[in-house]
Amino acid sequence: MASGAAESKTLRRCGWAEGHPLLASYHDEEWGVPIHDDHHWYEKLLLDGAQAGLSWLTILKKREAFREAFRGFELARVARFGERDRQRLLADEGIIRNRLKVDAAIENAKRIIALGSFGKWLDANHPRSKEEWVRLFKKTFVFTGGEITSSFLMSVGYLPGAHDETCPVYARILKKKPRWATAT
Repeated sequence: MASGAAESKTLRRCGWAEGHPLLASYHDEEWGVPIHDDHHWYEKLLLDGAQAGLSWLTILKKREAFREAFRGFELARVARFGERDRQRLLADEGIIRNRLKVDAAIENAKRIIALGSFGKWLDANHPRSKEEWVRLFKKTFVFTGGEITSSFLMSVGYLPGAHDETCPVYARILKKKPRWATAT
């Protein structure tokens, strides 16, 4: 067995990801990994908003129902949702049926489309501090407070902190050059 010094260098998964296979899989494969697609960015923003006040495990368990209810997170389709769709979503037991969260999901799809490209908008505003990002998101989107904004930005690689440096995923993410690790 290795000495105490060697054991202290053992890489461990971030603590929040232990205890359930959905958390472990999300942690290992998605959390903090840079993405480059408006639909995936929208999915992350929608799910982070839905998670407000709830556990991430709850959201992961409902993720496929969200995907179905929000038409594969296709921005153009969600942006066209009307009152009938809104009522359908509010009655869907598979998702979080909070009126503010449902309304925000629809409105934010419209706002992302109005940006032209979520990715280009994010890049044009990078780098920023967490506080600056929060102010910008509050001006640009709805239902995006500090926790939702910082969680979203960490989840897609725009803010540091998604993984402990002792986590084995941290090194893999650095190789993918997340935006937080680049100067411009």
